[in-house]
Amino acid sequence: MESADTETEAGEPRAGSLEELYVRHAPEAVRLAFLLTHDAAYAEDVVQEAFIKVAGRFHHLRSLSSFDAYLRRTVVNLCMSHHRKEKVARAYLEREGRGGERVTQPPDVETRDEMRTALASLPDRQRAAVVLRFYGDLSEQQVADALGCSVTAARSLVFRAMETLRGLIGGEGS
Repeated sequence: MESADTETEAGEPRAGSLEELYVRHAPEAVRLAFLLTHDAAYAEDVVQEAFIKVAGRFHHLRSLSSFDAYLRRTVVNLCMSHHRKEKVARAYLEREGRGGERVTQPPDVETRDEMRTALASLPDRQRAAVVLRFYGDLSEQQVADALGCSVTAARSLVFRAMETLRGLIGGEGS
């Protein structure tokens, strides 16, 4: 009876338990992390780390309804930290003359591949803003909260990202 506090008699997670929150929110968080990192394995690691961080603050949340926003913010922060570390590593490899070539996967459907390439070329905050706004279907306020900026700044990030994407995708003309 070690799980009496977190499970119902039927063995399902008790409403409001960390396990139930993980079951409910992990798939969406993994998708968000994948879109931000383009690495499925790392996306899963990010979500695990985010849940560990959120679990430490679980009892401090004012309401369970804020859990998804808190988790989303943690995932975005961890992904952006990952990109900063990668940028430093690439710069180091270039200085050392090794080049650090990336292995690319075989292309997906042409349009998806083109969009992924265009998204990957965006600066981290612009990529995060456009993914949260259009893939995550979040309001401008929620995007701003997740990125830790004002609504105006979030709107500007989305606008600049969309202008860049239009130029990249419309300008290539296959």
